[in-house]
Amino acid sequence: MFRKIKKRRASALTNYRKRIRMLNSGIDRLVVRRSNRGVIAQLVGFDQKGDRILASAYSKELKAFGWEPRSNIPTAYLTGFLLAQKAGKLGVKKCILDIGLYKPIKSSVIFSAAKGAADNGMPMQGAVEVDEKRISGTHIREYAKSSGAGKFTSYKEAGFDVSNIDAVFEEAKKKIKAK
Repeated sequence: MFRKIKKRRASALTNYRKRIRMLNSGIDRLVVRRSNRGVIAQLVGFDQKGDRILASAYSKELKAFGWEPRSNIPTAYLTGFLLAQKAGKLGVKKCILDIGLYKPIKSSVIFSAAKGAADNGMPMQGAVEVDEKRISGTHIREYAKSSGAGKFTSYKEAGFDVSNIDAVFEEAKKKIKAK
């Protein structure tokens, strides 16, 4: 017997079994997606007409807080942190992380954004494990020291000092919290 495969599953966009389980739980979802240039974090609720975006944060918004956004772990953490700050007024009781078809790799960009949201008070179902040293960008600073002058030119063109990334990260985090 021939079974037709749904279009979004065939193009590797949606795992319908996982999606139905999450929707039936009735819990809001923290959806994190990564692109080549940034990170998107959204708090999504389900409605009979479709998904509702309750709050969203884009890594581009971090420029207002003194952070130069890229698609990396510190940017993902700060994006999740910003989402939790925006969603704080909504009174979310609990949310579950929706990673889509990404592979669950510890300390990845997806889990770093979830950790940022959890650290700023968003109630998450389940624990999120990440490497705390990588969240503030110390690994980027150390690599910048060892790699030489040819790397990180886009940061330099934007006037962002990679050798001081830890302090800039903490300052951006304080500014988001004060918002």
